[in-house]
Order: sequence, then C-alpha cells, then structure tokens
Amino acid sequence: MSSQDNQTPAITAPNENTSELLNQKLATYLQHIEELPEETHPRDRALLELNVAEALVGLKRGEDAWKVAREAFNVFMQHQSWQDAVEALIVLYQAEQPASIIALGQAAWLAVSFPISPETSFAVMTHLIDEMPSNADGAAVAAIVAQYVVDLRATDEEHESLSFLTRNVLVKVAELHSGVKSQKELDIWRLKLELNEPEKFLPRLSLVIGAIVEDNWWFDRDELRKLMD
Repeated sequence: MSSQDNQTPAITAPNENTSELLNQKLATYLQHIEELPEETHPRDRALLELNVAEALVGLKRGEDAWKVAREAFNVFMQHQSWQDAVEALIVLYQAEQPASIIALGQAAWLAVSFPISPETSFAVMTHLIDEMPSNADGAAVAAIVAQYVVDLRATDEEHESLSFLTRNVLVKVAELHSGVKSQKELDIWRLKLELNEPEKFLPRLSLVIGAIVEDNWWFDRDELRKLMD
C-alpha cells in the first residue's frame, strides 16, 4: 500500500561508529540472555530478545531481526502483555520483510483495541499513514484515530506534547489529501470525511486494517474481544 508520493525515506546503512555501538549493544543483550537463570519469566526473556531484534534492525539485519521479534511477539501475546506485543510488531514492521506490512496492520488493531500507551499508538498510526497514498481517505482516518487515542489515554503531562504532534500530523495529512490550508478548511474537511465521530471513523480504520492484513492474522480477534468484555 506504499505510495510513490508519500514514502518514508529508506533507512540508510549505519555508519561505522553506529555499527560498532549497535554491535556492542547486541553482544551485551545476548550475554544477558545467556546468563538468565532458568526460572526467568518468559516475558522477561522476551523483552531482552526484543532488544536484540531492535539492534539487528539498526544493523540492517532484517531477516535475523524478524525471527527474534516474531518469537518475542508470540510470548507477549501468550502472557497478554499487549504493550510489549505492539512494540514487537513495530520492530517487525521496521525489519522490512515481506510480511512487515501485515505486522503493522495487526499493531494498529491492538493499539486501538487495548490500552496501549498513547505514544506507541501514535507511532503506529504515523507508520500506517506513511504506507498510504497521500490522497487516500485511510491516511485521514489513521491521523484522526491518532488524535482520538491521545485525547482518550494521555495523562495531563503527556497530552500537551502529544496533542501538538497529532494535530501537526492531521494538518499535514489534510494538506496532502485535499490541499487544506486554513483552520476553516480543516473544519470543513473533517466534516466532509466524517472525522468528528468515533462511531464512524473507528469502523473505517477497521476496514483499512482488514485490507492490509486480509486473512493473515496471527491471533484470534474474537478471543481477544472476549477479554475486553
């Protein structure tokens, strides 16, 4: 679903100093994992493995990162550690593998369905926007959902900075989508696209996610919905 007119620049190869630092971090994480006692909780081990995967992404070793982050994701889901699961999915997206876009779609579903931190949810939605053509309504929906989640979940301390970021993203999306230049035009645009009513834009996000993931879900959404009841 990537667009030609709204693509995130490709991540450049790490320079020598960055590579050295990442390799040092990688070695440290691997040593910590090796030294973990047998009674270590699986989630604690998976958290360290996710650090390994992040270092591998930084080193442009996407295939290796994918294998590690995918296993960590499974552990997080088994232990209902939703925040960690979404963070693992973001790493899987950043690994730039064939199914990375599927990982992003599932991250978006979890980020809206469970009380994931507003900062992480915002990151997921901005990645989602990057994957869409600038004139796609789906980009507008992702932008308004980012704002909605921040308004809903952010603490007083978080809200000022995060709402500033979400508004900037929404304004940028509106400009790319429809050439919006003023507050009046923004208000009209939001009304036209029905972006003022969660009961309308949240189901539309679900359709966007469904188009991305299709039948490639790695978890049973119906079972997870029962946990929300």
